[in-house]
Amino acid sequence: MIIKILGTGCNKCEKIEKNLKEALDELKIDAKIEKVEGLTDIVKYGVMTTPALVIDEKVVSFGKVLSTKDLKKLL
Repeated sequence: MIIKILGTGCNKCEKIEKNLKEALDELKIDAKIEKVEGLTDIVKYGVMTTPALVIDEKVVSFGKVLSTKDLKKLL
């Protein structure tokens, strides 16, 4: 599983990364986390508001910081 965090490196992006790592750890899922910070690359996903989350090349969330609980549901 490859999970991408789309965002410019703001506090919200850092928070969703922290929550994502907690969710993966709690669910014992081994996944690769990648950060996509370039605006050109972010727009390629059709995302206009960040942070956004992409799981295996499918946009699953954008414009909000998901909690660890919400991320566990998505995973």
